[in-house]
Amino acid sequence: MSHQDADLAATFSQASLARTRQRSAEIDAEITKDPSRFRVLTGDRPTGKLHLGHYFGTLANRVKLQDRGVDTWVLVADYQVITDRDGVGPIRERVLSLVADYLACGIDPDRSTIFHHSAVPALNQLLLPFLSLVTESELHRNPTVKAELEATDGRAMSGLLLTYPVHQAADILFCRANLVPVGKDQLPHLEQARVIANRFDKRYGRADQDRPVFRRPEALLSEAAALLGTDGYKMSKSRRNTIELGMDADTTAKVLKKAVTDSDRHITYDPENRPEVANLLLIASLCSGEDPAALAAQIGDGGGGKLKAVTTEAVNEFLAPIRARRAELIADEGYLLKVLAAGNARANEVADQTLADVRTAMNMDY
Repeated sequence: MSHQDADLAATFSQASLARTRQRSAEIDAEITKDPSRFRVLTGDRPTGKLHLGHYFGTLANRVKLQDRGVDTWVLVADYQVITDRDGVGPIRERVLSLVADYLACGIDPDRSTIFHHSAVPALNQLLLPFLSLVTESELHRNPTVKAELEATDGRAMSGLLLTYPVHQAADILFCRANLVPVGKDQLPHLEQARVIANRFDKRYGRADQDRPVFRRPEALLSEAAALLGTDGYKMSKSRRNTIELGMDADTTAKVLKKAVTDSDRHITYDPENRPEVANLLLIASLCSGEDPAALAAQIGDGGGGKLKAVTTEAVNEFLAPIRARRAELIADEGYLLKVLAAGNARANEVADQTLADVRTAMNMDY
């Protein structure tokens, strides 16, 4: 097994993670000096409505990268909806909702490219040569694939789910992205993309040339705090424990009123011993800009009721302008479709050129 394969098969060691963090910090400094050197690929599956966890986990960072001058590509991964589902559901509504969320949060279609899988045939055609560069055992060792297999409860895994890491590699490599914002749990997927790029150039004779077919993508490691949902578990669309970006203020108040806390009326910020209370303080902190410990001190003996009231006020005040803009966008479906059409056109132009380069390298340009 090669060194790259071993890295991909196992969870990244602390030493590997430390190196990734160091390189990520170096990249951040390089962006400040010359953002034009980088192209970012990021995105979401349209499986439900985006929530506060998405905003502080990824959306806010995408806007920052865009505003720093990085060429930002945002993928609506509609084909990946069916990796683990029997159907696509109300996918048109969800895709447009996702685009509205992006725009309302500050992603600018004049500076970022918003597109979706099913509109870019050349991207998906890259799966064929890419699949020839990986083995079945490598795919089974991928942490996400392993986790999904364990969660299937005996249900057979689809071929699309098994090859999910290769599809993600195609997402990254088709547009020549060289930077991918990820959490540490997603590093194996990025390593898979690097392995595929290396193997392609080695097999088809471009590894020693000055201009390989694919740039080697690197990680911009996200250290964003993972928010818990209102039930005390990770905020997740599937658990229905989220604070959606598009919720109105009254619904938000009702959702937060049911949030799990504990029986101690004296509020303190103690993430280890009081995770649910600390989570509400963290949400209020992220939305208000105040320190969570300072917020806890202000609430004091006010108990869970006061904590929820403070959090609700902070969330509703923070999301008010985003929600107002989102309502305008949802009401203008034609504009949302226009944004997607423009992004798809650019994505197709780049994907067609990438596929042409791949065919040339493979001596299949006839």
